[in-house]
Amino acid sequence: MTDAQPTSARNLDGYDNPPISWRRVQEVLDSDITQVPGSGGPDRYTPWLATIDPDGKPHVMPVGMLFLGGNMYFSASRASRKARNVERDPRCTVTIATQPFDLVLEGTAALVTDANELARAAGAFAAGGWEPVVEGDALAAPYSAPSAGPPPWHVYRITPTTVFALATAEPYGAMRFDL
Repeated sequence: MTDAQPTSARNLDGYDNPPISWRRVQEVLDSDITQVPGSGGPDRYTPWLATIDPDGKPHVMPVGMLFLGGNMYFSASRASRKARNVERDPRCTVTIATQPFDLVLEGTAALVTDANELARAAGAFAAGGWEPVVEGDALAAPYSAPSAGPPPWHVYRITPTTVFALATAEPYGAMRFDL
């Protein structure tokens, strides 16, 4: 998320801990946040995507996530509930427990249709161990998550507008960053 810069920041800590710097949060977001077992806590990092169902209820699912150039990317079948939800209402939230922060990223999602952006996402997914190829306006691969169903899988870009960082290690603290 190197490109993103906060327009404002607010210290949410109620225990006199120093403010968390955006630079520290950026370093975590720009690091290799992988879902490979044994790579993070507990035992791996799992991003959770929350979208809004038509009746207003939240829908939360784990997703494979890329953090690239200030945005986050995930892939999904357009028939999936999460894809239908963000196509109807783009507001969404991603949560992920990392070292040394629990992170909450609020923003909006959009279907990626640009061929160059799709190719960058496919390349980044491949660097993480899943090797999809771009076919038309979506991705294809021999496999995906067990619940993903068959290809094609479309790519969605989440542009964060607010980031909450809650420290899980010293120095503790809690911050809100508006981007």
